[in-house]
Amino acid sequence: MVKTVHVVPHTHWDREWFFTTSRAQIYLLKDLKDVINNLENNVGFNHFILDGQASLIADYLKWRPQDLKKVQNLVKNKKLIIGPWYTQTDQFLPSGENIVRNLLYGMKICSKLGGYMNIGYVPDSFGQESSMPQIYKGLGIDKAVLWRGFPNYEATHSEFIWKGEDGSRINVYRMACGYFIGGLIDENNLDKIMTSEPFASVVKQATTDQILFPQGSDMAPARNNLPQVIEKLNERNKDFRFKISSLEEYIAAVDKVAPKLNMLKGEFNIGKNMRVHKTNYSSRSDLKKMNTLIQDYLTNILEPVLTLGTQFGISYPKGAADDIWEKMFENSAHDSMANSVSDNVNEDIYLRYKQARDMATSLVELTLRQISVQIKKPDDKAITLTVFNTTPVAKSGLVTKTIYTPAQNFEIQDKDGEPIPFVVAGFKDETEEVNGATVQLNPGNRIYQPEKVYKTKISLVVKNIPPMGYQQYYLIPNVGKADELSVSNQTTIENEYYKIEVNLDGSLRITRKTDGRVFDKQAILEDNGDDGDSYNYSPAKKDWVIYSTDQAFKVKANKSALLNELKIDYDFRVPADLDERAHRKAFVLMPVSLEIKLKKDNPVIGFRVVTDNRQPLDHRLCIDFDTQIVTDGSIDDIQFGSIKRPFELKKAILDWQEHPNDWQEKPISINTMQTYTSLSDKNNMFAIFPNGVREYEDIGKHHSTIRLTLFRTYGRLGKADLLYRPGRASGDATVATLAAELKKVLSFDFGVYITDCDFEKANVTNVAKEFKTGLQVFEYAEFLNGRLIFPFNVVKRKLPEEYSLFETKGEFTTSTVKKAEERKGYVIRLYNASFKEKEDELKFNKAPNKVELVDLKEEPLKKLEVVNNTVKLPKLTHDKIVSIYYEY
Repeated sequence: MVKTVHVVPHTHWDREWFFTTSRAQIYLLKDLKDVINNLENNVGFNHFILDGQASLIADYLKWRPQDLKKVQNLVKNKKLIIGPWYTQTDQFLPSGENIVRNLLYGMKICSKLGGYMNIGYVPDSFGQESSMPQIYKGLGIDKAVLWRGFPNYEATHSEFIWKGEDGSRINVYRMACGYFIGGLIDENNLDKIMTSEPFASVVKQATTDQILFPQGSDMAPARNNLPQVIEKLNERNKDFRFKISSLEEYIAAVDKVAPKLNMLKGEFNIGKNMRVHKTNYSSRSDLKKMNTLIQDYLTNILEPVLTLGTQFGISYPKGAADDIWEKMFENSAHDSMANSVSDNVNEDIYLRYKQARDMATSLVELTLRQISVQIKKPDDKAITLTVFNTTPVAKSGLVTKTIYTPAQNFEIQDKDGEPIPFVVAGFKDETEEVNGATVQLNPGNRIYQPEKVYKTKISLVVKNIPPMGYQQYYLIPNVGKADELSVSNQTTIENEYYKIEVNLDGSLRITRKTDGRVFDKQAILEDNGDDGDSYNYSPAKKDWVIYSTDQAFKVKANKSALLNELKIDYDFRVPADLDERAHRKAFVLMPVSLEIKLKKDNPVIGFRVVTDNRQPLDHRLCIDFDTQIVTDGSIDDIQFGSIKRPFELKKAILDWQEHPNDWQEKPISINTMQTYTSLSDKNNMFAIFPNGVREYEDIGKHHSTIRLTLFRTYGRLGKADLLYRPGRASGDATVATLAAELKKVLSFDFGVYITDCDFEKANVTNVAKEFKTGLQVFEYAEFLNGRLIFPFNVVKRKLPEEYSLFETKGEFTTSTVKKAEERKGYVIRLYNASFKEKEDELKFNKAPNKVELVDLKEEPLKKLEVVNNTVKLPKLTHDKIVSIYYEY
């Protein structure tokens, strides 16, 4: 039987890599102009795929707007094929909302140009995350074309069904040997092309007589003579018929045959037949930290705050929010997110993160201020502290905020005038800086102008802050006495949940007070060599592991009734480089501080590690927690839920041992997560919530020790012959990445949560969400107007001292609350991270005019009834998402 070969012209166009976005855009101008010319004038050149990234056509049209009509015509006629993504994102490191918005943003741009390729096309992302089938289906995509992550002992055929963690299924049409295999066509050997590797394997793995021939490669132009090459191929290959095609045509041809497909389930990042660069999760750890903090802030704080503001006449700044997200999408492209790029490109990535962070925090500050100044207050109370809760359940606890106060003795009162407990961490006199900057638009108005102004960090106890709402407090100067943290030489701190002691070797002894169980030898810092590059961590060939338990250290404590802190300063000595490590020399000082914080009534232990890394090179610093839990795997969260991961990839390891030369990367169990990793049995749960690098490994005899990566350093974009990745260098071995040695002071925060119950009862997902969200506090007083917070016109105070927009029972986890993309209302997205079916409800303060169940494209699925301001939500099974649209 003659087999049909679908030759699909394309380019895989990295917007940045060892070159910058600016350089790539300049070359794109030329190459894409040639593509357009081919599609318009080259007879037989009928299709070209622009890498599934709308950002490329957006970049081109920004500089060549005169080609808009040409592009629209080619897109409408499915000759120039664009989308659905905005950028070709990584699959594991971006948040679920980041991925959904990336696709929505790309679809929006493409739709204005004539339409998008409705295929989950990811030719080069470093593995496939198991939330993707549900995300694709929610956006109306039920087919995917991809490559990396699926090993051939699992994906024995190119076409198969992929079942996600939640049970969603999509059809996958895998590029069996990569997207680049047809990029170079030797016209002297056209008669042998399909019987030689790699195409011999492509033909063998196909389930039908329809063969995918991706014709393109990295940053490659259109091959002008492709129609003539196709003619020659058809002349010289009697068993194959070649045609210039598209992915949509190829998929339709396969589906017409209706082959019986195997099913694969879960996540796939196995580096057997292709590299997946599994440990890029910790490359450029400083930028990974920025990504973690910013993408959490956008969905946990920014979007809910902007939504809340609309209830009080504050317009939702959709354009500004889209601009922030666009910067995040640009940084989410697979090489950019992995930071497997040059130092020059990482500078651009940092700048985009910085701009996104500064815009987001400024938008939040402005909106909180616009709400706060509208809230009613007594005339004799000049300074307000408004506490905002951006979650859908009421919150209580200890909240920390840097404030300005007119006296060192003061009281914090609630709306009923009752004093509330608080503690301060010292005072700094900033009278001249603050009073000298006060600006009054009408200087004739009398305002409260204190004689003295002190800056201090305050931690105050708040109770029952309304869900998706606020509660107002007041600072009363010259009353009472502020409680200050007292410095102590003690080596023990405690709260209602834990007692933490510093052992003689500098490790921690944690006693869980609920049952008295002791977790000894905790928080041990571990430094080893990193012989890897920007793509992969790889241990030194002659490694030497150095532990904090072998270092000199000093301890001090800060104590109060509300907050207790320990600080351990280690005189950490490590090798200067891999050569010294090989010879077991450790003469370089790398000072490390480990800070531990216990808050009153808070079950999460706060940790911060601060390191002066200016001297050592090529190393990795981790921190180890021995959970003492013996179980069969970890439970981690993914984009929209949780997943159980085995400690060892047994099938992969067996295949590696039997066929080591067939593997591109050693199968290792260093993984990433979104907000937590945990180990659990029936009576214990131990979880870590990182706010920086999100990489871990479960080590030890029973895999009961969680090793959290803090940072790693390296000096090359690519290197050859690594222990974890043998063979050629990935990327470019000639490119030095000196900035990736991170020669600066670094800090990384994380939380530890230990319970005497299992994962389900511990409600880990929502506890982690609360840890990463936090309550927001806005201080307002007229004397602060000026260079600190910009002057404002006075507005009428008419809002109540307490307010709630809506609430849930807290059974589901909130992904975000945001303005709808196209309609006037708002979208609440939630998911069930439990392994059990659950149900929840939405109770509004004021009944909306319309409530609908919508998909991820925010298109209506079903109207929902509002009864007594309450909407019953659909029952959700494990890892299912629900999106609710409402409008007033």
